[in-house]
Amino acid sequence: MDTTPMQILRLKQVAEITGLKRSSVYDRIADGLFPIQFPLGGRAVGWLASEVESWINSQVAASRSQIKSVAGNGVAA
Repeated sequence: MDTTPMQILRLKQVAEITGLKRSSVYDRIADGLFPIQFPLGGRAVGWLASEVESWINSQVAASRSQIKSVAGNGVAA
């Protein structure tokens, strides 16, 4: 059993980590392209840091594969 504590991020932290603005975070959630938030109580919501980190890693991987694909075709990026 994993005993690593889950870290919860608030919107301000998500924005700082991802570089996205509030509206972009919620637009991507609506499009199914970003981890969904969960209620913390009252009007507060949070995101699991591990899910946000996974999203960042997938964005980096996708970016890297596009660069390799373009470079492999002999086209300058």
